[in-house]
Amino acid sequence: MSNRVERVLAYMVASIIVLSLAAFIALIVGTAVGLERDDFAQGIWPTITILPLIGLPIGFVLIIVLLVVSAVRRGRAARDADQ
Repeated sequence: MSNRVERVLAYMVASIIVLSLAAFIALIVGTAVGLERDDFAQGIWPTITILPLIGLPIGFVLIIVLLVVSAVRRGRAARDADQ
């Protein structure tokens, strides 16, 4: 069961961080192409602008959660091995 939780957390971390980095790269490319500040205020651009601001901190927190879950699992496994 714990391995499933770790696997789900790992996939969540990877997907959130990859999506946030893709949005960040889209912003850089959009700026390089010549989009102005007003162009980023319409269409899908507001979502792409906000996504890295929300996604990267959530990804960081999920990495910490994954580390804690993994450490607890390893501690339990070591304790069970000693008995």
